[in-house]
Amino acid sequence: MKRCSFWLGLVLSMGIFAIAPADAQERSAVRQGFQLATNSNKRILVFPPSVRVGAQSTGGMFEPNAEWTERAKMNIQGALKILQAKLGNQVIVAPDADGDQARNLHEHMSLFAAISQAVIEYQFFVGNRLPTKKRDNKAEIFDWSMGQSVANLPGADSADYALFIYNKDAYGSTGRKMLQMVAMLGGVGVTSGEHVGYAGLIDLKTGDLLWLNADGAMGGDVREVDGADKRVAQLLEDFPGSQIGKAAQQ
Repeated sequence: MKRCSFWLGLVLSMGIFAIAPADAQERSAVRQGFQLATNSNKRILVFPPSVRVGAQSTGGMFEPNAEWTERAKMNIQGALKILQAKLGNQVIVAPDADGDQARNLHEHMSLFAAISQAVIEYQFFVGNRLPTKKRDNKAEIFDWSMGQSVANLPGADSADYALFIYNKDAYGSTGRKMLQMVAMLGGVGVTSGEHVGYAGLIDLKTGDLLWLNADGAMGGDVREVDGADKRVAQLLEDFPGSQIGKAAQQ
């Protein structure tokens, strides 16, 4: 009982209350007027996915794990390579980047993640929707951009669009799981683990976000090959002009 009281006290003192996941975490959207037909001969530049994997501490902090991250990168890149053939258009693998190019790419990967999170928080879910992202409270305006600086990314001069993928997994630590269990007994909600993924198609001339698939509660353990296969299939589900649908997740 003392141990239970200790953990519950810790929950209350740290303010670790439920951050209720939005209903149906997965959302996707296409920019108004954009269509990408199968075999349109458009060139899609695929950048290496941004992958972060680690543990979620008792207090909810992300603790990166280099071994898990490296394993997940290999698995996700392998799964992506297999599904590239199903994207329905010409796929170009981005050239290796180093020096200033690598830093520029890293900054744009971070920007993509930030924009994707903003789309989730301020457009996908009605309660938080920004006034600038709706018209007469009816028709949504999917109008987001990374800016024209994307034209300077490595390989951009030989493609029409770029595919960005961001993935973050924080697996609940033993302490976090114990905290979650004890908090439940006290009627307090605590989440254990975080599994977030975004996939987006960017116009390399304008920087406009043309398509986004975002999921704040993804499945599949990316540290395992099968789990990474499932994750990438979820990320690319219903990609414009592709043959990737829900069946790819089975």
